[in-house]
Amino acid sequence: MQDTDRARSQRAVRWGSPRLVAAGIGAVAALAALAAAATLVDTQMYARLGIPVAAAGTQVLVGALRVVVVLTSATSLGSLLYAAFLLPAQPSGTVDAGGYRAIRRAGWCAATAGGAALLLAPVTAADLSGSALTEVLAGPDLLSTFAALEEPVAWLLTGVGSAVVALGCAWALRWWEAALLAALATAALLPVPAVGQAAVGRGHDWGTDAAIVQAVALAVWLGVLVALVLHRRYGGGIDAPLWRRARILLVGSGSAWVLSTLVLALLLTVPGSLPGTAWGRWQLVQAGWAAVAVAVWFLAGRRARMLPSLAALSAVVVVVAAAMAHTVPPRFLARADTDGEVLIGYELPEPFSALRALLDWRGNILFTVAAVAAVALYLHGARVLRARGDAWPVGRTAAWVCGWVVLELATSSGLGRYAPGLFSVHMISHMALNMLAPVLLALGGPVTLALRVLHPAGRGNPPGPREWLAAAVASPVARLLTHPLVTLTLFVGSFYVLYFTPLFEASLRYHWAHQLMYLHFLAVGYLFFWPLVGVDRAPVRLPHLGRLAVLLAAMPFHAFFGIALMSMDDLIGGEFYRSLALPWVSDLLADQKVGGGIAWATGEVPMLVVVVALLLQWSREDERSAARHDRRADRDDDAELGAYNEMLARLSQGRR
Repeated sequence: MQDTDRARSQRAVRWGSPRLVAAGIGAVAALAALAAAATLVDTQMYARLGIPVAAAGTQVLVGALRVVVVLTSATSLGSLLYAAFLLPAQPSGTVDAGGYRAIRRAGWCAATAGGAALLLAPVTAADLSGSALTEVLAGPDLLSTFAALEEPVAWLLTGVGSAVVALGCAWALRWWEAALLAALATAALLPVPAVGQAAVGRGHDWGTDAAIVQAVALAVWLGVLVALVLHRRYGGGIDAPLWRRARILLVGSGSAWVLSTLVLALLLTVPGSLPGTAWGRWQLVQAGWAAVAVAVWFLAGRRARMLPSLAALSAVVVVVAAAMAHTVPPRFLARADTDGEVLIGYELPEPFSALRALLDWRGNILFTVAAVAAVALYLHGARVLRARGDAWPVGRTAAWVCGWVVLELATSSGLGRYAPGLFSVHMISHMALNMLAPVLLALGGPVTLALRVLHPAGRGNPPGPREWLAAAVASPVARLLTHPLVTLTLFVGSFYVLYFTPLFEASLRYHWAHQLMYLHFLAVGYLFFWPLVGVDRAPVRLPHLGRLAVLLAAMPFHAFFGIALMSMDDLIGGEFYRSLALPWVSDLLADQKVGGGIAWATGEVPMLVVVVALLLQWSREDERSAARHDRRADRDDDAELGAYNEMLARLSQGRR
């Protein structure tokens, strides 16, 4: 069936004319040349600060290749989003001719982006070290040079990720495969902004999140615009359903880009520095672009006519971003950062206390946005159900909201602020994210609510949120991740693998790794508790006795972990904590032992609560089963019992 669908799609595809392909290549080349020239602006500032200045040819190559990567990555991501979410699929899930064309275009663009990113790895190493490119490539210390510099490694990861996307596009035919590749393409965008200018020094915890959001938002905005322009080029009309979905992507990504750019501008500038530095002048150009883009969006007479103009404006921003990446932000000229600002992004001058845990907040951008969005969508869904007369338990709503409140407290309150500097406080956040928040979220039943609220997309329409959610829950990956052996291994093994290996210290040194660690805690906890006590039916769910056995099996390993921490004489993450050198922490090992006690005590209590909840669910299900049996007996005069008695009578007669 799949081969037939592939052949049908291939026959239906009309590839672009040579003139269109040449125009696209020419546009990318022109923008790359402009970026190459722009990267030469700030070399005097580099020299004044003592930063090595590479040869002009190396700088030009960095700017040109960066633009190629961003433009082709954005086109690849936008094409995959277009194929997965904007076009109707065939009943079998196979994309139509337009979707097939978009996936193949995404593959070629991803291959181009991957090749340019792999080239950028040695070129960036030469640029950052001030060496000639030939010396870097031919030198005996190529690997050590890469290991000492974060950005070349980031480009390598982007190149490998883009290559995986390109290979996947060669075989993808179904809309959910395009959606999976879009997620991989998004992941391939993340390494470079995670180690860029905003990931250094004061405020880098906010700056890293903002830079990642900015990069993804720009790629989605530009990629969707290009996909819509090509959709019209191939004779497609932009009807209401297509435009409605595209507008959600464009408005969402555009708003995210503006907000993240504003955050970066506030973090990387100082008052009065914008017109006086190259970075500041490029920032003003970005602000002007945003104003023009908003004007074009709202003032264009016809929506289809504005798309090429917006795409062209967005491509220019890619050039601006390439230039800004090669200039020095004004903040680095103001004053030197302290050790605390270098390591965690801010200072911790006062000792931790319960009052500071409640009042001394520092918002975590990623998790705060996720919490607000999740609570808002859930409350909207519950309101929709009530408006049409359907009941939704208040307890589930309370559990969902409380789960996100716990997450926000663990990541953005004084707990989240002090967690990177104190192992004991970190362990409180860990337990909250891994044990308490997931249980509450699982009891909220978000999948059940969504499936009751969302309407099917309907025949002939692109798959909608209901289809996306149903496909994700029923996927082989979901079945694997909710298997009891897998969830138990992940839940228990994560403690030992993270804390008893160098992974923990790495997660402390890099904000992106710290965020990934938090996300891992939450995801693993949810996968563990969802099949056990969750309201939503999991792909793999044991009987109540089996679920109780899984819980009881996990409890000793958790206790052993806490005891191991309390009895250790080696300091976990010791190099990082000693470098941070908080003046009010006199004994790091004692603080670690306190963290072990917290892991032991706070871990056992939630597990016992879950055991009680599971037993209550078991009891209620038995009561409901008995009630169903009684109602059935009333309807048929207990025919089942009568048949059983007759069988006993026959057996008794047979023995006689």
